[in-house]
Amino acid sequence: MKSISLYEEKGTMLNRTAPESKLCYILAAVAVPALTGNRWAGIAFTVCSLVLLLAGRVLRKALPMAAVSGFVLLTVVVIQGMFRAGNATPVFSAGPVVFYREGLSYALHIVCNIMNILLGFCVLVLTTKPSDLIENLVRRGFSPRFGYVFVSVFQIIPQMTETMSTITDAQRSRGMETEGSLFTRIKAFIPLISPVVMSSLVNTRERALALEARGFASRRKKTFLNEETKTAADRYIQIVCLLMTAAALVWRIAAWLT
Repeated sequence: MKSISLYEEKGTMLNRTAPESKLCYILAAVAVPALTGNRWAGIAFTVCSLVLLLAGRVLRKALPMAAVSGFVLLTVVVIQGMFRAGNATPVFSAGPVVFYREGLSYALHIVCNIMNILLGFCVLVLTTKPSDLIENLVRRGFSPRFGYVFVSVFQIIPQMTETMSTITDAQRSRGMETEGSLFTRIKAFIPLISPVVMSSLVNTRERALALEARGFASRRKKTFLNEETKTAADRYIQIVCLLMTAAALVWRIAAWLT
């Protein structure tokens, strides 16, 4: 079954790292800069994410995802650099346009936070199979029903696309025009709706029967096809990330109390 997942198997250590270790890393990468308010913490995690993506050989695929946010981030820099309340120190100007240090500093903080969050999630999304992630979460007590729905989301669109392609080929073999002008394509698309919807309903019913026959609704303890693989490195990663998050939380509470 095809999937719309962005996962890429590169055979690297990052692919073999447990999904929950990457979740702990994301928690630390997001929580520590947010709780401490330290810009350098966000920059450090951003650099760390870049190093991990490079080691996992998926940096090239992560860059277009970061570039999508480039226009929004550029807009933030322009607006904050020019019009933020409290701007007082000009940095440079281009004719009537003046950028101020205070606004640019605030915009840089926003850009660092967004890139930190984006690259942190890239570490998880690009190097982890959704099925492995859900299976590990179910082992920890996650609801199997919600896990099944989550995994199905990654499969239903490719499945419907494949069904549409099959039906289109069948209609083309019977003489229906499916290519040409926009009007011709629209006329060919309308007859596809009913078969695709009916096929999806039939597949859903077959899946429900198959799951029920395998005891999916049973309340007994579930078994898993794959054995859990967890290394000592995973334990260290999770402990370090959780300790960093806890330390940042304690520091924030102490700063608030004082």
